[in-house]
Amino acid sequence: MKKELSMLIVTAVVGAALIAGCGSGGGSESPQETGEGAATATAGQPTGAKSEAGGGSVPSEAESLATGDIPDNQEFLTYTDKPAGYSIKYPAGWARTGNGNDVTFREKGNVIHVAVHSGSARLAPGEKKSFSRQSAPDPVTGKRVPLLVDVYEYEKGGKVAVLELSTPEGVDNVDAYRMISESFQWR
Repeated sequence: MKKELSMLIVTAVVGAALIAGCGSGGGSESPQETGEGAATATAGQPTGAKSEAGGGSVPSEAESLATGDIPDNQEFLTYTDKPAGYSIKYPAGWARTGNGNDVTFREKGNVIHVAVHSGSARLAPGEKKSFSRQSAPDPVTGKRVPLLVDVYEYEKGGKVAVLELSTPEGVDNVDAYRMISESFQWR
């Protein structure tokens, strides 16, 4: 009887530890950036909660994270690419790939992509071009989702930076993506 009770207690403790470890978010996260990396709040963004269209209810932060919505209280960092000569804000915790003239930040189907090349801009300053396309296949399921893509171009000294902000259809990242597009600066 004591042996069975001891095994039951050990099983409960191990199970509780596993559950706690899965939900904790674990540890500190260091930003993936180069250069100046100053963390800043989302200055200029409204702090009030947004209601969903037609629902009247406010999604919880957990629900927003699950759908890919960038929460209103998201922390942003500054990525500075000295060789390409620009800086831009991006949400803390997003994975970065590439460097120099081709950098991408990703999280839950959301993509921020900056490509710098020689030439001149086709869009007027502050102008945005929008279109839809399919995402890359999910590595596990192979499923593709429709994405809404906003494109901005920034020109300086014979160089053009093309900024693409992609988000899955139905995800509201308008305010965060506006702030990101306005944060682009040539250095």
